[in-house]
Amino acid sequence: MRLVVARVGRAHGIRGEVTIEVRTDVPEERFVVGAELHPVRPDGAGAPGLPSSLRLTGVREHKGSLLLGFASVHDRTGAEALRGLLLEADVPDRPAEPDAWYDHELVGLAVHDPAGNRVGEITGVRHLPAQDLLVVRLTGGGPTRLVPFVGALVPEVDPVGGRVVVDDPGGLLGDLPERTAETGAAGPARHSGQARQSGSGTAGPP
Repeated sequence: MRLVVARVGRAHGIRGEVTIEVRTDVPEERFVVGAELHPVRPDGAGAPGLPSSLRLTGVREHKGSLLLGFASVHDRTGAEALRGLLLEADVPDRPAEPDAWYDHELVGLAVHDPAGNRVGEITGVRHLPAQDLLVVRLTGGGPTRLVPFVGALVPEVDPVGGRVVVDDPGGLLGDLPERTAETGAAGPARHSGQARQSGSGTAGPP
């Protein structure tokens, strides 16, 4: 299976390096010398005039940005040809951790309370250093809420059944100010006793 791990930004220098917008929560695993990345257009189609895969020959940080170099890109002109493309990586069909899910497995799941009442739908996952957050759109066109992906609050995750259970202690889904968030991380969301995290993959309850 392939997941988007980056979006290519502008060219850097004259030797074919590019800046990227990272879209994975495990960049240290996705961006290593020798890795094969696959360039595609934002609509998912292949990139005309480019090889189906690009082998990484350089990975370095520069002023807060990550720079990548590829075996088949040798100059600024070649680097500019990649601008705006997405880079996909081959990942396992399932995260290695038993209680982890990829973002696309969570987005679209119905959110139920412990009594079985549907209260919303997951529309995205936000990955933060401390924990992952589920982006929940409340039913009836309601506002968006951010729910920490932790076992105490999300005791059940059932992608096959199309649902998760959120045990709201009071105010989490009803009285908090409206927030918005975006999906995009390519890495599993993890769910532990304290925090379920999402991204390329999201981990679930222990």
